[in-house]
Amino acid sequence: MTRNLGIAVFGLVCCAGWLAAFGPHAATAERKQVLALNEITGNDPLVGKVQELSRNAEGTKKLLAAASEMAREKHSLIGRNTSLLLAMVAENLKQVDTAIELYKLHAAQSLRVSSERGLATAYLGLIQVYLDAKRFKDVEKTCKEFLALESEEDDSLDRIKPVVYRRMVQAIAKQGQVDRALKMLDEQIKAEPRNWLHLAMKGQVLREVERFDDAAKVYTDLIERIGKDGRLEDEDKKELIHEYRYFLSGIYTDMSKVDKAVEQLKLLLADEPTNPTYNNDLGFVWADRGMNLVEAERLIRKALAEDKKLRRKLSPGIDPKDDKDNSAYLDSLGWVLFKQGKVKEAKSPLLEAVKDPEGQHLEIFDHLADVHMALGETAEAVAAWKKGLETATDTRRDKKRKAEVEKKLKEAEKKK
Repeated sequence: MTRNLGIAVFGLVCCAGWLAAFGPHAATAERKQVLALNEITGNDPLVGKVQELSRNAEGTKKLLAAASEMAREKHSLIGRNTSLLLAMVAENLKQVDTAIELYKLHAAQSLRVSSERGLATAYLGLIQVYLDAKRFKDVEKTCKEFLALESEEDDSLDRIKPVVYRRMVQAIAKQGQVDRALKMLDEQIKAEPRNWLHLAMKGQVLREVERFDDAAKVYTDLIERIGKDGRLEDEDKKELIHEYRYFLSGIYTDMSKVDKAVEQLKLLLADEPTNPTYNNDLGFVWADRGMNLVEAERLIRKALAEDKKLRRKLSPGIDPKDDKDNSAYLDSLGWVLFKQGKVKEAKSPLLEAVKDPEGQHLEIFDHLADVHMALGETAEAVAAWKKGLETATDTRRDKKRKAEVEKKLKEAEKKK
């Protein structure tokens, strides 16, 4: 390893408090569970354990608390596979500080065994945790640290530096420095005109700052470039075109250009007719605007059915209590039923949607409240709107809906 690498990771570890000395600890049940994870080897068993622990949120949080304590001990007994496994679980459960500690521990452990691949994995995980937590200055700082590292072994670090660079640009844009971010991307596009990934990030930045026309032009150009890129295998080309076509459909939806959004989604469904996301999105776009409601309901129910098939295929022995429908699809179903005047039927899927932590969104609570109001359940509607306002984010979409919800809430409270 190079001196630069050692210094950078030493800084990471010190920030995490990994070198702090702790006295002996009682062998609690949770500590024993953590140590037992050291016996797991192999990619598939590790992935399976991550999924299992992520599903059992309450019990796993106690395990993560013990792991966090163990990660700060001077001579941590957590194995390298275990630190990564638990970091991923903590990330899934949004235990931000614990995920950061464990990814930093994994970086330190990878340094000790000179594993550049381990370091790359740790840094990518850490960057993603900071991004999800909207700690964009930390993202930029961590990306800069990584980009300063020198690869010596199998180029594991150098291969992902372009990815990290784009994450850094994204974080810079998120801090409000959009012109700086776009300038950095334009420089990269000029230097590497055949690297369309820089162009993809430019489209993402433009979309996030609501320059939708410019973003749509970038993604349209991107789809055309990928289609002509002879370096790509047909399957890879198809997958990338689908990804960016899906982004483009979202931009057109943001712009209220329904016909163009529908056109993109229909093209996607022509290639992948059983894809749950494409079925749901086309159904919802129509439902939200009161269009083609019977067909919209059919598509949304198909999304739910296909999603269930995928869950059971990926987890054949899944516990029935964990076999839950996607909250976004349930919301779509409730909304399309409501739009058809099937108000009583609409209530059940919406109530199910908001039980899921992933369904704790202002839009879904707003839909549920509208159903409650239509059923004459004013108190329940008020409660749903208030809960929804607690979940509101600072996105353009939520800001607009928040103003609408506050107006509805004020009117409803007069009726109580």
